[in-house]
Amino acid sequence: MSPLMLEASSSETALHTIATPGLWIGTIVAVIGLLVFDFIVTRKPHEVSFKEALGWTAFYIAIPLAFGGWVWAAHGSDIGVKYYTGYIVEKSLSVDNLFVFILILSAFAVPRVLQQRVLLFGVAGAIVLRGLFIALGAGLIATFDWTFLLFGAILLATAVKVFRDALSHEDETVDPEQMRIVKLLSRFFPVTGEYEGTKATVIRNGRRALTPLALVMAAIIFTDIVFAVDSVPAVYGITADPYLVFATNAFALLGLRALYFVLEGALSKLVHLGFGLSVILGFIGVKLVLHWAHGVWPGVPTIPTLLSLVVIVGVLAVTTVTSLRASKKAELAAAEADVHTFVDPTPDDTAR
Repeated sequence: MSPLMLEASSSETALHTIATPGLWIGTIVAVIGLLVFDFIVTRKPHEVSFKEALGWTAFYIAIPLAFGGWVWAAHGSDIGVKYYTGYIVEKSLSVDNLFVFILILSAFAVPRVLQQRVLLFGVAGAIVLRGLFIALGAGLIATFDWTFLLFGAILLATAVKVFRDALSHEDETVDPEQMRIVKLLSRFFPVTGEYEGTKATVIRNGRRALTPLALVMAAIIFTDIVFAVDSVPAVYGITADPYLVFATNAFALLGLRALYFVLEGALSKLVHLGFGLSVILGFIGVKLVLHWAHGVWPGVPTIPTLLSLVVIVGVLAVTTVTSLRASKKAELAAAEADVHTFVDPTPDDTAR
């Protein structure tokens, strides 16, 4: 399989990709097929058990891991490491996205039987939006030498914001009535007060009306735009191959529906995840800036992909361990506080 090279006529920058047109078509068809399969599976609303969610999560992790094995065997260890590093970055960012999904589903009081349907629409919207952003990023990289500097600046700014949010220790809240997308839709369509199963619209008094399900799906998809601004530059910091960028994004998103139900109880324990993600985003941002600077001044060092993989995995491991320890310590402190504030209802005989 011979790799393709995408070249811009107005620039010396070249984008190398391992993908042939056939591989692109096959991958897109596979992603669409998995999405259709998921829609069929979730067509009948039901509560998702932990066992069911765990099985689907394992399935959607096994697919990208196996695909990475093929990439490694067919294109060498360097490309394989870039693929796995990009996938880990996207998967870790998708876990952070679940926090926002939980807030939105809770704010809209989405019935549990409908939650996976909402999440699936969010995943489908995210894949489409990421595809557009990836194409835009590829065009920028092929045309402008300073694109990596721009992406690096975006990630550094995002890292600072994520760090400040983590440092504030304030509980995030979502007010549906204050969301711009909800205000916009409510201006043009009447909204019913109750969910109507899986229906996004119904006819009321001869007019087409939106159900709360339509609003929450729009809110989820709208937040996908914000997520794409962070995640696409992050994976471009690992590899400039637009195919690998798309594949890692798509594979990380496909299992998000099931992962939500696996981690919804554990997410509250990952209290240091924000700090870890800010370090990862900042690290990749620096990597992109150095990559740009190396193209201008060849003496500037760059960060190898293998070192990036070690740093990212290390940060995630440390973040997970410290989060679990902090959560356990907080639970013990809360239990001790309950004991100290407990009042024995038995009368004190000495006081009589």
